Amino acid sequence: MVARRAARIALILWLCQHVDYCLRRCAMSRLPRLPRLSTLLAPPLIAAALLHLSAQAQVTPAAPPAYDAALAQSLGGSEQGMRPYVLVLLKTGTTPVPKGAERDRMFAGHFANMERLAKEKKLVVAGPLDGVNGLRGMFVFATADIDEAKALVATDPVIVQGEMVAEYHKFFSTAALMAVNDIHHRIRKK
Repeated sequence: MVARRAARIALILWLCQHVDYCLRRCAMSRLPRLPRLSTLLAPPLIAAALLHLSAQAQVTPAAPPAYDAALAQSLGGSEQGMRPYVLVLLKTGTTPVPKGAERDRMFAGHFANMERLAKEKKLVVAGPLDGVNGLRGMFVFATADIDEAKALVATDPVIVQGEMVAEYHKFFSTAALMAVNDIHHRIRKK
């Protein structure tokens, strides 16, 4: 890191000298002789560079966090910190529920169901999608078994009523996803 900074400083000094050379070469002979640009800029640049390098030398880089075996085990992580999941893509279904009280109850049940599954540590992540190509939402379940994920999705009112249909995919990612719901509740104001 110090060598990289020293190289940058050397480059700045070289640029100053190059600009000075170009100015002198292009200057007309009748103009008064200008002081060398590198002579004017070099002392303050060198002083600033030395101060910067000495300040950087005193900063010790942070040590990487230590491996926490208990945390990895509690999240179901492998030695690489990974674990299997099932990703569920929710698409527009064939029988959309018209706007009104029934649709409002269906979506209230949808959100209540997601909350329940998250508290049970079965639903890891969920959220809406942009609707492109009929994709409306997604779930990530803490299971490697698609049949188990299908059973969990079957409890959702938007699936039961045909508003949405589900597509299932095995998914392998960081075990840290298992901590998302706990963190979310700490940052959620409402």
